[in-house]
Amino acid sequence: MEKAILVYNPLSGDRSIANRIDHIIGRFQKEGILLQPFRITENESNDLKSVLKQNKYKYIIASGGDGTLNYASNFILKLGLSVPLGVIPSGTCNDFASMLNISSDLDENIDTILAGKTVKVDVGLINNKDYFLSSCAGGVFVDVSYSTNNDLKKNFGPFAYYLKALGEVANLKSVRLKVETENTVIEEEAFMFVIINGKHVGGFDNILKNADYSDGMMDIIVVKCCKHINLASIFFKVLSNESINSKHVITLKAKSCEITADRELVLSVDGEKGPSLPVKVEFIRQALDVFVP
Repeated sequence: MEKAILVYNPLSGDRSIANRIDHIIGRFQKEGILLQPFRITENESNDLKSVLKQNKYKYIIASGGDGTLNYASNFILKLGLSVPLGVIPSGTCNDFASMLNISSDLDENIDTILAGKTVKVDVGLINNKDYFLSSCAGGVFVDVSYSTNNDLKKNFGPFAYYLKALGEVANLKSVRLKVETENTVIEEEAFMFVIINGKHVGGFDNILKNADYSDGMMDIIVVKCCKHINLASIFFKVLSNESINSKHVITLKAKSCEITADRELVLSVDGEKGPSLPVKVEFIRQALDVFVP
């Protein structure tokens, strides 16, 4: 039998994935694939690295939210493994899966992986060290994804993030931001910035209509410091799946960028707590193979 590994986060989303492991294993076993489950724990550091180095897998499947996919893909890329990534989305927000039109239905996910169709997607690289798949962001609201209570996320799903964000509105604080790309330098008093791969971020669809996850280019959004009513208008457009064209929003494309600020700013990377500014970010074109419908 050929082997594959399922990397899963039992605490993702509504935490139901742990109860479905046997079903998943059975589906693959019927197709001649011996599926090894690997449970992510808080104290797990390099155990997965050792497992991946000691075994040869046909593919690697990750089940969880964007943070879990980030975790698994970093091992694939850093170890130089020539294996595709299978996605079973089970997190609160699943931007990467949404970007690739991957279903939220478990059996459809399995069918997709077994069918074997893949695409090559870009990945971001931060400080020549860590990779990301969907987003890298800093400023107001961006800590919501990793600071929101797990029970709140379990009970309310993505709406938990909106509840958390509402509580931060009264304490908005801007930052003097400098974004330097290969073609442009921007210096602005800003509320936030987001680097996006594709069209989805924070559970919102089609943030940028013309974004492409395989062109080797990042899309950068900078929300300038503005009145609260203007900021509310921008986010209402996002919630309504409208274009975010606004004099208070700067958008640009780049292959790489360096971002600095006048104070410490901790980043959110694929929805998880990341490094602080300053950072250098570059995009690597079509670096990862992913199963798609």
